[in-house]
Amino acid sequence: MTSTVAAPPSSMHAHAWIITVMTSMPLGSTAITEVADSMTDIQKLHHVDKERLVQPRLGRHWVSSVLATHPDWRSRSEYVKIESRQRDLWTRDRRNYDQWPIGIAVASDGRIFTTYTRGDYDYTLGVVVNETAEEPYPNRALNLPPDQLNTSWHGIPFGVGTKGAFISVQAVYITSQTASRPETLWVLDTGRPTIHNNNGDPSMPYAQPGGPKLIAISLSNNTIYRTYTFPADVHYPDSYLNDLRFDLRSNVSDTSGEGIAYLVDSSNEGRPGFIMVDLGTGESWRRLTQDPSVLRGPEDVPSYQGHPFYLRQKGSPTQWQLEGLDGIQLSPDGKTMYYSPLSTNYLWSVPTANLREHGNALAEIHAHANVSNHGQRGGNANGFEGDSNGLIYQLMPEHNAVYYYDPADGQTHGFVRDPRILWPDGASNGEDGYMYININQLPYQPAWNNGQDLRSYPGAILRCKLPGNGTKITSLYK
Repeated sequence: MTSTVAAPPSSMHAHAWIITVMTSMPLGSTAITEVADSMTDIQKLHHVDKERLVQPRLGRHWVSSVLATHPDWRSRSEYVKIESRQRDLWTRDRRNYDQWPIGIAVASDGRIFTTYTRGDYDYTLGVVVNETAEEPYPNRALNLPPDQLNTSWHGIPFGVGTKGAFISVQAVYITSQTASRPETLWVLDTGRPTIHNNNGDPSMPYAQPGGPKLIAISLSNNTIYRTYTFPADVHYPDSYLNDLRFDLRSNVSDTSGEGIAYLVDSSNEGRPGFIMVDLGTGESWRRLTQDPSVLRGPEDVPSYQGHPFYLRQKGSPTQWQLEGLDGIQLSPDGKTMYYSPLSTNYLWSVPTANLREHGNALAEIHAHANVSNHGQRGGNANGFEGDSNGLIYQLMPEHNAVYYYDPADGQTHGFVRDPRILWPDGASNGEDGYMYININQLPYQPAWNNGQDLRSYPGAILRCKLPGNGTKITSLYK
């Protein structure tokens, strides 16, 4: 293999912020959404400073007020507007930091960690350190491989197989402290950075062993204490590690008793599925690869801000979104995994016992046979989260909203809707009882719009109080 030295990354100034603006309200209550024809009308309605409103770049109408509801947005029992409280929140709860966030995790001490898939950035995992800045985490050295990001073999680009540094971090997740394990930040590195050809067009090299990895960082001393990599028959060159969940109870691992990690391979080249890791032995295996429930919807055309959306990548014909399996969430008892591809309207589940089963020639057949379809939810969903009440939250980019599925009644309900939810990419439920949601305007990125950047700064993280005194699931970390 011949090496290609990556160009040094450019520094970027802070442009994204955290804004606490959404209000979770009592069950059965709602808030009205008003639509104005211009920013002037919005300022008259709500006295909103237009420079502080995340503005969609497409469309004529501007939706201006928070809508937070459960279970029925159409009920009119209570209306909440943001005009009086909004000004205070803009100044009090704003955090500035670079780039467009992807993954998010909130620690018990309030620290917020964010990820940035590798592009022209000098770090791919950061922590918010004050009201105006963030910094590489746990340090700058780990955020850059020592000399390169990609290599090539017979002209085919590959990410490097560097085990000791972050290549391109997609997702993070935090598990609470247990008797045998510290509070841990789990870091999911795809091993596949975005690189640019001589024309400046972006592409993503294939992965090679050692680059894709799961890393455990102790939040008590900010050091790595374990790194897991994958054999070639578990993580393919075209795999893409997208999300992760954990069950640390001793009874879920037949061999080590140290728990199981459930990872998403959302490969857009046709082989999505689940990857499981025994956190004691490091052994990993796949399940439900290319099962119909994890595949992308054929020729799916979502709608964002009232506009049908197609992938328009520079130098390529118009396409559809190709990503398969995306959002996943464990039930509080750890017995059920809920999941969905990005480009379908259906929610699925499978018993986790079938995902954990391995060393049995029939294990894959058992998993396929036990998949359940919970029906349509009213739109495409991106990331998932869950709470102590057993609700399965689904981020709904088509509706600028977060929905949840309630296993108790088998239905999907609306939780919160806000005009600033321009592509909710990830969510993290904290021990403080709030949901934190990343907003990054992904459909307006240059890679999907013929090289034109249609995003409007700032990117954002918003938080909202969980209903019913819900909080982060900790029952799986005993």
